[in-house]
Amino acid sequence: MLIAIAVLLSLAFIGWLIWRAVKKKPVKAHSVMYGLSILAGIYTLAFFLSMDIDLIIRVIVCIVLGIFLIFLAAYLQRRRQTI
Repeated sequence: MLIAIAVLLSLAFIGWLIWRAVKKKPVKAHSVMYGLSILAGIYTLAFFLSMDIDLIIRVIVCIVLGIFLIFLAAYLQRRRQTI
């Protein structure tokens, strides 16, 4: 059922882009990226829910570790530029 919702939301997003194009209204880049991020999150959730629990825990730990390392690298680089 979650995959069906993800597909419907993908179609709604594409429909929104077409609607904006027909009305000749500008589509801002941040709006498109926000919509694509939401769709990616929904597809990721549907993918994770189809996994077994042990694999989900390992993937989540890897994601959290990756987020931590990215923030650490950004912090160290920002600190190096100010010195």
